[in-house]
Amino acid sequence: MREESDRGELPILKVENLTVYRGKYRAVDSVSFRVFSGSNTAIVGPNGAGKSTLIQAILGLMPYQSGRVEILGRELKSLGKYWQQIAYIPQKFPFDRSFPLTVAELVTLAWPERVLFRSRRRLRAVEKALVRVNLQKQAKQPIGTLSGGELKRVLLAYCLVTPRRLLVLDEAMAGVDATGEAEFAELLTKLQREEGFSILQVSHDLDMVSSYCDRVLCINRRLRCQGKPSFALSPENLNEIYGEGLRRYFHSH
Repeated sequence: MREESDRGELPILKVENLTVYRGKYRAVDSVSFRVFSGSNTAIVGPNGAGKSTLIQAILGLMPYQSGRVEILGRELKSLGKYWQQIAYIPQKFPFDRSFPLTVAELVTLAWPERVLFRSRRRLRAVEKALVRVNLQKQAKQPIGTLSGGELKRVLLAYCLVTPRRLLVLDEAMAGVDATGEAEFAELLTKLQREEGFSILQVSHDLDMVSSYCDRVLCINRRLRCQGKPSFALSPENLNEIYGEGLRRYFHSH
């Protein structure tokens, strides 16, 4: 495996020799990497490479058979209240579109239960989060009436109601057109600069990864290479990961 040297940043996430099975199939094989404070790290690889499985195992959503995961310097089972500093936007967000829940009501669910009685503070936090994702006018709109891009911004607002140190996205913009994807990437980058959280995201869009991410992990069951986009997404590395039939498309932002 080829790897660029690190610059000594403080790791917010540490994964060591992680192996995950789906049934008898080894979907993730001895993967090790670190995510650094304030970084925007992308996971790329072909379909079936184990990207989503890796994310789910890191977040404790599915078991792993061997290895070690530390977030904020703690193992998953010891995170406790520190889970509140981690946010997750999944690839799919299935829900009943007829359910009478408004945008503001959904975002309010992110407020910690132990301080629900602080209604004024809660309302201000929800209003601020919606303003930051440009959805304040849709606050009273039922979530079932939103477009795909708007729904993803609502989920991002949900993540912003309380302070976060790590934001994990699993192909969060799947099914959204190129314009919406670019707008979301710009917004996410702006919010990261303001908030200082780290990002770990699975993406299929190598152009977006090159433009907005500062580190890339190339996965095909194993970690094949990692480093800056200019290194990890070189033609040599991409041919090794995807095969020589890969066609890379570029679009303007």
